[in-house]
Amino acid sequence: MTVKKIKEMEVSERPRERFLKLGPNHLSNTELLAIMLRTGTRQYGALQLAQEILDQSGGLKALNEATPEELMKLDGVGQSKAVMILAGLEMGRRIMEAQSQKSEMLLSPEDGYQLLSPGMRHLTQEHFVVLFLDTKNYVIGKKTVFIGSLNKAIVHPREVFKEAIKRSSAAIVCAHNHPSGDPTPSAQDIQLTHRLEEVGELVGIKLVDHIIIGEGQFASLREMGYLG
Repeated sequence: MTVKKIKEMEVSERPRERFLKLGPNHLSNTELLAIMLRTGTRQYGALQLAQEILDQSGGLKALNEATPEELMKLDGVGQSKAVMILAGLEMGRRIMEAQSQKSEMLLSPEDGYQLLSPGMRHLTQEHFVVLFLDTKNYVIGKKTVFIGSLNKAIVHPREVFKEAIKRSSAAIVCAHNHPSGDPTPSAQDIQLTHRLEEVGELVGIKLVDHIIIGEGQFASLREMGYLG
C-alpha cells in the first residue's frame, strides 16, 4: 500500500469504519494494525505508522516474533504501542490454539501436532509442554512446564509427573518446539525421552509420545523408535 493510497484512505474512510461496514476479512494487515495502534504520531497517521512498522520489522511474520525492545526501536513505537501490538498478536495465537482444541482426543502424533502447533511453532524460545490424558486418550489438561533458552531447555521429570499426578492422568504426551524450525531430535531430546519413559513406568503414568514441533513439520520420538 503506497503512502498516497494510505493518505487517501485516512481522509475518505478510516479502518474502523471499514471494519464495521465490511468486516475484518476485508481489511489489509496495515489497516488491522492501525486499529490496534489506535493513534498515530505527529509525523504519521495511524495507517502510515502501521505501514512503517510492517516495513521496518520485515512483515507480519517477523512482527509476530519481535520482542518489546525490538519494537520500541522502530520509529513511532513507544512502550505503550509495543505492548498493544504484542498483546493483540498473543491473543490471536491463543484463539488459534483454543480453536484447535475442539478435537481433544489424541489418536496419533499428528493429532498432538495439530493441537499444539498454532501456539508453539513461532516461539523464539523452547517451551516444554505436557498434555495430560485420561484412560481414553482425551486431553484433560495442558501445562507449559519449562521455558528454556534458544537452544536448550532444562526439564526435570519430577515436575512433569508431579503435574500429571495432580490431574490423575492415565498418560501424558510431551512436546517442545525447536525455534530453528528443524524438528530433528537432538541427543539431549532422546536422552530426556528415555528418562521420562522410565519415570512414567515407575509411577504408572504412560509416556505416549514426545513430539518436537518445527516450522510446518514435526517429529514423533515414538514413530522414530525411541519409545518402547
